[in-house]
Amino acid sequence: MSLTDYAKAYKLGKKNYQYRMLHGELPTLEVLDDIIPSKGTFSEVPLGLIQIPIDQIVGTKTGGRSNAFAANFMPILRETSEFAMKWAKLSSSHEKEGIREPIKAYEYMNKFYVLEGNKRVSVMKYYGVVSVPGTVTRIVPKRTNDKENRIYFEFLDFYELTKINYVWFSEEGSFKELLEAVGKGQDEEWNDDERLEFSSIYRRFMAEYTAQDKGKMSVTVGDAFLAFIKLYGYKEIDELTTKELKDLVEKSWEEFSLLEEDEDVDLKMDPNTEKKSLLSLLMPFGLSRLKVAFIYEKTPGSSAWTYAHELGRLHLEQTFPEEVSTVYYENVTLDNVEECIDEAIADGCDIIFTTTPSFVQASVKAAIANPNVRILNCSVNTSHRYIRTYYARMHEAKFLMGAIAGAMADHNRVAYIADYPIYGSIANINAFALGAKMINPRAQVYLEWTAKKDTDVMENVLRKQVDCISGKDMVIPEEGSRFFGIYHLEGEVARNLAMPLWHWGKFYEQMIRTIMDGTWKYDDDPSSKKAINYWWGMSAGVIDVVCSQNLPIGTKRLIEVLRETITLGQFNPFSGILYSQEGVVQDDPSKVLSPEEIVTMDWLAENVIGSIPREDELKEQSKPVVSQQGIENKKG
Repeated sequence: MSLTDYAKAYKLGKKNYQYRMLHGELPTLEVLDDIIPSKGTFSEVPLGLIQIPIDQIVGTKTGGRSNAFAANFMPILRETSEFAMKWAKLSSSHEKEGIREPIKAYEYMNKFYVLEGNKRVSVMKYYGVVSVPGTVTRIVPKRTNDKENRIYFEFLDFYELTKINYVWFSEEGSFKELLEAVGKGQDEEWNDDERLEFSSIYRRFMAEYTAQDKGKMSVTVGDAFLAFIKLYGYKEIDELTTKELKDLVEKSWEEFSLLEEDEDVDLKMDPNTEKKSLLSLLMPFGLSRLKVAFIYEKTPGSSAWTYAHELGRLHLEQTFPEEVSTVYYENVTLDNVEECIDEAIADGCDIIFTTTPSFVQASVKAAIANPNVRILNCSVNTSHRYIRTYYARMHEAKFLMGAIAGAMADHNRVAYIADYPIYGSIANINAFALGAKMINPRAQVYLEWTAKKDTDVMENVLRKQVDCISGKDMVIPEEGSRFFGIYHLEGEVARNLAMPLWHWGKFYEQMIRTIMDGTWKYDDDPSSKKAINYWWGMSAGVIDVVCSQNLPIGTKRLIEVLRETITLGQFNPFSGILYSQEGVVQDDPSKVLSPEEIVTMDWLAENVIGSIPREDELKEQSKPVVSQQGIENKKG
């Protein structure tokens, strides 16, 4: 009989017991009967014989044996006890032939409580066994609005398809994201080969992750695994050697740390005003010339969005003719974006701007592999520690555009043509609607989406007989169309009233200056793990509105006054009492929505006629952007 092993297990148990006592925690096993809901508030479902992950066995069904074990299932009864003899005998049996007899247990909220076989579990935990066979009865509570309860019911749906019980998440929507990340449908059952493949990939990752974590992280292994495969790809990870996987997990550690943050994005609302140190003034910037790359999804001639960034690139070259050189890559796709970024790095680029949200994954991977290259992605509310992201508070300009539309809408009907249902665009729509309503309380905004499939946007707009139309933000050079900004439609001719301006050159200039004068590092708070997202507006000069000569002089003056108040921070479009299509959003006249509430807005103002489309209603080509930053994706 292995009393030597019992003595070692006993020491582990006493150590855990004392530690938990000192920290005011329950020192012995949890007892399911003490925590189970009251009768009538749960149902029992027999699962039959299954493999139970041993780490998820946390207690006993009844209180009879709970005091024989510390909370880690190691024994705490003396070595001379009959209990110790039986434990030692089981230990010897396990060493010789393994313990094969299944235990009996209950599962509640994806944790397991032993009915029969506590000593067997203790022995197998001591020897580091991964899982044990057991006949299990599941206790299913009633649905509630409690977060843990909602996650559990998402797990039940996942388990029904996969029969996998060893993955757990701390956030809602993660089981759905996991299915998407491994390439499985939301209603597609897994076969044995798929389960074995997933187990192999997950266990390999878990081994490397836990070896480096050593219990310090508060997030689950599942949380870290999901972030990892979303970044590097599920199948790609399977092809890595053990050393490659270990190195990649180590390099990606800040991404895992970010998962612990309640609010994982640090929104920088204005340029940093931190002054340079005297030392940096005495020691000029070391690089004689910065090389900057821009990665474009389309061409400047065919895309207003790309054209706006191209103007920003040209602004850089004009502002820093001696200090900066630039290159750009156009018509980049998800298939070749990694290759383009690698080419830019090989070509000696010190800083890279990827100008669309769908390139964020490639940006992060490149940043992890090349820590000396600064990479920024144009997206909002994106949480990655290895890159910085940037966007502009376009809703400030849209509020002014809405005010113009409200003033010019003789029949109170205005159309707003949006592109993707992503965070940021919803704030733009609502700011426009609030601006129109402020000037014209009867103004209604008819919302149309170019990203919706099987939809003729202009036909819908014309049918509404609107007075003004808010179209794409800028002119497209190759198109030569006047259908941009706010315009009246007179027959087939657009009469432009105003347009919003993305002045990316101002942003790029200030970013380059922070690198040149050594203040780049001041934006990164060493005490925080949050991702850095620059979200500048009119006060930083990156957003403006240009009024045409077709706009009445009085309306122009009004817009100038509103612009000034927003620029000086004296007025916020999302201040005071706010109403959505469903009712009151904010009932305090003195309150202002926080930047986070504006960025993550998922409701439409009461005077908006329309809705936010679901992902299955969108065109295929819009899915990369929506998958990254879409409302439905973020809400889970």
